[in-house]
Order: sequence, then structure tokens, then C-alpha cells
Amino acid sequence: MKKPLLFALMLFSPLAHAQSITVFAAASLTDAFKEIGSAFQNKTGVEVTFQFAGSQVLRTQLEQGAKADVYASASDAQFDPLVKSGLVNGKQTFTRNQLVVIVPLKNPAGIRSLSDLAKPGVKVVVAQSSVPVGQYTRQVFENLSRTSKTSFSQKALKNVVSEETNVRQVALKVQFGEADAGVVYTTDLTPGVRAQVKTIPIAGKYNVVATYPMGTVKGGNPNAAGQFVKFVLSKEGQNILKKWGFLKVK
Repeated sequence: MKKPLLFALMLFSPLAHAQSITVFAAASLTDAFKEIGSAFQNKTGVEVTFQFAGSQVLRTQLEQGAKADVYASASDAQFDPLVKSGLVNGKQTFTRNQLVVIVPLKNPAGIRSLSDLAKPGVKVVVAQSSVPVGQYTRQVFENLSRTSKTSFSQKALKNVVSEETNVRQVALKVQFGEADAGVVYTTDLTPGVRAQVKTIPIAGKYNVVATYPMGTVKGGNPNAAGQFVKFVLSKEGQNILKKWGFLKVK
């Protein structure tokens, strides 16, 4: 048997003594990770249960004793403290993302660019500042303010009518017409969402790149959890992430 094939068989061989793992993952990973979980289970026989929520919510749950085997976050800020405290072992940056503005199909506020979010009367929905996408959104606003030497960020934040606990809730608010605009990840533009919103690109000089780290959780099943992390980093796992719009790690 050739060595590469032998290595692959060892890496993703069925696990006889650990048939299930729990993965805590950022809400923006929902669609991609469900497909990855199915592929991983087919390859290894290990059943994967997911808990999707805002990264900050999952972090708090882990700090309060919730049981999981893998934690996948949408930001280093919510991940690194768990590594420092010893709750999460190791750190692997496995994908990246960027932001986009979405508006309802009829676009009642006539939004045509990011700068329009600061116009009087525009109803904006964003994620809370503790949520990774909420942090990134505020960075984007500050980038535009600094570059244009205006008070855009202050004005745009004054237009915020709702702050959500995860990015999927931001998208839903816009889909239901409860806001004139929202800021989400490009990966949140699933076929179902695209059918109900219009997108407004954010120029590269204002946009930010979100990095996603993951690791195994202390007290979980290190063998099965480690195999899941390796699968996400494998060519098959990375291709699934790419399919759902995520960016490759440089």
C-alpha cells in the first residue's frame, strides 16, 4: 500500500470507541458545517451534533461548563481567551470571510452604497458589538469615517434600530422588511436569502477580512474531535467551505 493512501486511511479511519461529537460553531457556518458534518460522518462513522449560535454566546456557554468537543469561532477575539484559560486546545485558522450590505428587494430607502446607511431616517440593523460580525461591522464603519474624514460611523450607528445576537438574525430582519439595510457576511447570501434581498458591495478599502479559528475542547473526545478538525482542514472540507462562499486561508 502506498504511504499517502495509508496516511489517509489512518487519518479518517472509523472510530470504534467514540461514535459522536458535539461541535459548537458560529452561526455563519451553519450551512457549510452541516454539509461538512454529513461528509465527515459518512467517512468516519462518527455522528456530529452541532450547536450554532453567535461566537460570543458559545464562548460564554463553554466558560460556564457546557460540554462540547470542538469550538469553531468567527473571530480570534472570542477564541483566544478560551485557549489562554485552557478550555480550548490548540488553534487552527480554517477559513475567512468578508462583509456585505443587504437591503429588501424593493429597497424602500434607496440604498446604493455603504455611505447611504448614514442618511437621516434609514433604518439599519446590525449585530451586537460583542458578536464577531458586529465588531467587524463597526470596523467597516470606522474605516469609511477615517478614509472620508466624516462622521459616517456615528451617524450610521444612530440609525441602528435593532442589534442582533447573531448574523442570521440580521439577515432575517432585512428579509422580513423590518429594516432598510443590514450588514452580514457574504456567506449569508444563501440561495434562500438571495431571493429576498439585494446586495450592496462594500469597497475593499473599507471592508475587513474575518478569520475563523477552531480547536478541540478540554474534557471532550480528543481523538474524534481532532479528526473533525483535520477533516475541515482537508481538501474536501475546504472545498465545501469554498462552495458556500468562504475564502481560503492564505
